[in-house]
Amino acid sequence: MEEPEKVNSPLLRTGEACRILCIHQNTLRRWSEQGIIKAYRVGPRGDRRFRRDDIIALLLEKTKGSRAHHSN
Repeated sequence: MEEPEKVNSPLLRTGEACRILCIHQNTLRRWSEQGIIKAYRVGPRGDRRFRRDDIIALLLEKTKGSRAHHSN
């Protein structure tokens, strides 16, 4: 697992990432466990953090898929 200090993109907390993606925190946690998005564990509790660039890429992918679905 990469150390957060080596990540160039700002790290977002789970709640911040979920607000951007318009999803529930449990969904983001599940996606992390399934490998859909990479989570970085920080602090003594091992809190999840997500790269902002990864969240934006996932949002664009989600939006692109939604547009393709609605255009049919």
